[in-house]
Amino acid sequence: MHISPRVDNAVRILLEIARTQSDSLGTHHDSVKAETIAAAQEIPPKILEATAAQLRRAGLLTSRRGPEGGYRLARPAERISIADVIRAVEGPLASVRGRRPEDVRYSGVAEPLQQVWIALRVNIRAVLEEVSIAQIATGQLPEFVDALTADPGAWARRPSLEGPAGTAEQDSDPRPNRV
Repeated sequence: MHISPRVDNAVRILLEIARTQSDSLGTHHDSVKAETIAAAQEIPPKILEATAAQLRRAGLLTSRRGPEGGYRLARPAERISIADVIRAVEGPLASVRGRRPEDVRYSGVAEPLQQVWIALRVNIRAVLEEVSIAQIATGQLPEFVDALTADPGAWARRPSLEGPAGTAEQDSDPRPNRV
């Protein structure tokens, strides 16, 4: 699965607002200025504004102009899933040639392929719909995420002939340093 810069930025914008609004994620509702988010997350201001506009249209953010203005979460961080964010900025979680998997038809030997795409979507949903902005912002990820990432195989790159940029994929361990 490809996580686009747009999705990555959108999630980080919401995380920064959730963190800044309140230490308890939900009791204090000050607006967070764009400059604060941009600086904290190293997101260029123009990209932040465009992404925030998409999040606002999707009902995940509200904004207010003026000296006391800024951005706020439109609903509690506990009720915003990563899947919500992806759908807000990119559309469906899984698509095949720009169409939803259930709308794609194959014939002949490829006929069962539709089931593979639908199974993939089910698994993507199983993670992304169950992880909230609040859980990430507080560092309290669901147990299933810890279990999935505890498997050393989760961190191992799979061998391929060439990586996405046309270079051989490295076998190095990309895991962050653990204490």
